[in-house]
Amino acid sequence: MVFLPTVCATYGFFNILYEGKNLDFNHKPVMLCECIQGLNIKPDGIYVDGTLGGAGHSTEIANRISEKGLLIGIDRDEEAICVAKERLSKFDNIKFVNDNHDNIKSILTNLNIDSVDGILLDLGVSSYQLDEGKRGFSYMNSGNLDMRMDQNQDLTAKDVVNNYSEEHLANIIYEYGEEKFSRLIARKIVKYRENKVIETTDELVRIIENAVPNRNSNGHPAKRTFQAIRIEVNNEIKPLYNTVIDCIDSLKSGGRLCILTFHSLEDRAVKMAFNDSIGKCICPPGLPYCVCGAKEKTKGKIITKKPILPSLEEINENSRSKSAKLRIFEKI
Repeated sequence: MVFLPTVCATYGFFNILYEGKNLDFNHKPVMLCECIQGLNIKPDGIYVDGTLGGAGHSTEIANRISEKGLLIGIDRDEEAICVAKERLSKFDNIKFVNDNHDNIKSILTNLNIDSVDGILLDLGVSSYQLDEGKRGFSYMNSGNLDMRMDQNQDLTAKDVVNNYSEEHLANIIYEYGEEKFSRLIARKIVKYRENKVIETTDELVRIIENAVPNRNSNGHPAKRTFQAIRIEVNNEIKPLYNTVIDCIDSLKSGGRLCILTFHSLEDRAVKMAFNDSIGKCICPPGLPYCVCGAKEKTKGKIITKKPILPSLEEINENSRSKSAKLRIFEKI
């Protein structure tokens, strides 16, 4: 875990100079009002933004806590941390942590904090990462096959595409991308790399376009495959269930956990963790009262019986909010 220095040079609000690179870190926080209301912020409380990004949500949290309160901003992307530091520079009660929110318990332990009043997780890839071609996240921009949220990790999209077996690739594309042409795409990738290493997003897009039959849909043929590879590179799904449980365990009584998801696999893991945390009764039907002890095992209550969805107005203003779902849990 790295605690970054507090000063970053800046050239205006959206243009940040980071190690000689001019960053246009435009960011529209998804369901901002709903997230802030869901956190039920106490002025003197301790709050965690586990996916700091462009600091859109964090700015609103910081505006609502007093000098006695504390905001902990976590992101695995050093560039995001740098930009957030600049945008939140007027606040003195923020700690920035360059780490993965999956490590929430160890992060709080290292900060000598036992529990917090609220945690926000905005899952998925940020607008900046998608728009910055060199990061290799987007099928719409040219760049090297990278897709790492943490630039210090070893595994890249290039490694996945060029080194995974055909079966492994097909399984990832099917499971994480829900792509029905996964086996055909994997076969074309393996065939192509027999003659040349696949190095760029453009190359991969062309392979996918040649593999996928013409289909009458609005989605780009490479969208699902790029999503699947990104999830594999950054290990976004496998630890998520345990991360949600760890976040709930890290809350104070009455504390809130708000999680924004952007595709079905994320939402499924969050929903399962929430349901398991309220303690499901497994007694046979017909018993006059519960004897399995479910009530004693509950950690709290689900505030959102159904996920909150973005308004049509927000979807029209920010197309990336279209697939968002917000679920909220409250610790007892």
